[in-house]
Amino acid sequence: MPFRVRRTLQGKLRRGKPLYRSLQRLDLSSILAVMEPLSPTTYQKALQINLDATKYGAFAEIGAGQEVARWFFHVGRAANTVAKTISAYDMSVSDAIYGRCDRYVSRQRLEAMLDHEFALLLERLQATRGDHASFFVFADTVATRNPARQEDGHGWLGLRFQTQPGATPSEIIIHVSMRDRDNVRAQETLGIIGVNLTHAGLFHHHEPATLLAALTDGLTRDRVEIDMLKLSGPAFEGVDNRLMGLQLVERGCTDAAMFHADGTVIQPSEVLYKRSILVERGTFRPITNLTLDLLTRAHEQFLEEPQVAGEAPIVLLEMTLQGLASERGIDQRDFLARVDILRDLGQTVLISNYRRYFRLVEYLARYTQRPIGIALGIPSLREVAADEHYGDLPGGRLESTGRLFRNGVKLYVYPYRDPVSGKLVTAETLGLGSFQHVIRYLLENGSVQPIRNYNPDYLPILTRDVLAMIQAGDSRWEALVPPPIVRTIKREALFGWQPAPAL
Repeated sequence: MPFRVRRTLQGKLRRGKPLYRSLQRLDLSSILAVMEPLSPTTYQKALQINLDATKYGAFAEIGAGQEVARWFFHVGRAANTVAKTISAYDMSVSDAIYGRCDRYVSRQRLEAMLDHEFALLLERLQATRGDHASFFVFADTVATRNPARQEDGHGWLGLRFQTQPGATPSEIIIHVSMRDRDNVRAQETLGIIGVNLTHAGLFHHHEPATLLAALTDGLTRDRVEIDMLKLSGPAFEGVDNRLMGLQLVERGCTDAAMFHADGTVIQPSEVLYKRSILVERGTFRPITNLTLDLLTRAHEQFLEEPQVAGEAPIVLLEMTLQGLASERGIDQRDFLARVDILRDLGQTVLISNYRRYFRLVEYLARYTQRPIGIALGIPSLREVAADEHYGDLPGGRLESTGRLFRNGVKLYVYPYRDPVSGKLVTAETLGLGSFQHVIRYLLENGSVQPIRNYNPDYLPILTRDVLAMIQAGDSRWEALVPPPIVRTIKREALFGWQPAPAL
């Protein structure tokens, strides 16, 4: 493994001292302390693939040049690896080869490219190379930055590959947003991440965490964001793509990941594009009757908005990294338990790193100009209005308020009953000091709306109390949770639930 010599050794070398004299003055522990492993460069990755005569494939690229294939020609020995390259730029040509589709930079187009090119490889080369070569196809369809619209570039990239000759192929699909401001840099980014994807799939498919980490080698977040990753096929048997989405957010590859309740990974624009959105944030540990009533009543009022009337909005249930974390970090089993109970509601799930609501709204506004509604309770509204959360903003909570409501966002606020005093607290009666004047203004213009028709019997329900009952074997929790969720918790023994011992 290559190493980088840092600090002490670098300083000595810059002063012109020979390396062996520098090493003589350092013991072994000092040498190890100033060395760290390096990831292979893009050049080294492409060359490693080219030198492996057992891997043979095709490259199909639309948009931003043929930057991935170029690397394999650039490093040499490409004849060992490259069966074919193709770039069907003209839409009519692309349609003739891969079939028509609604959007050319889309998962649909990428999958058509992978299907077509892999079938051709087998048809043309199985007889002559199939007994000793593992075939693969890399494909991408990309749109670079549009200066006129001030839109970032984005693209779909995929790799379909065999782990051994004749094996059923596996597949990796990712979606990327490219932040580079000029097309030359964007092309460079595409080439690097394409080589990373190909190398990671061919050499690290048995280690999904390593594969994920390798995708951004040589790149930084200000250049590329990976907001969707899907692994499928026999090479990834047992891999849960919901966990891979969680790791994308944990590792900082993106700030949010999304999937359907059935676990299918989705890219946000696939479901949010030009749609009205209602989102409820929570820990969902577990979903309680209050949690569900909050969503149901907010949904009813959201549908009354003139801009939403007649439309079925997208409903998102959001969990933040902060809400998932404990002293021991994020427990993946606990995360999956929460997702499993959301499955029974049939809603789309969002995992985000947006502690503050205005950041969540800015994220959603990337994909739609339609109405956005947020369902929340009084404790969350207090958090939204708390000045200490906005010390990094020049305008403090006033700036955060402007950013939150900039796109006509509506907050639907469920009331709260103080467990000590028994007093009912609503959006109108919540005391927020001088900020109450701002809330009053938002109430008057309809940006903040108290939830009507709430169930007063649900007000005493606290999620943490329900969880404690489940873990203590106190059956009273069953009356506080929707029946389908009760059945799921019992069937899958979630959140520490255990059946009562037989008498």
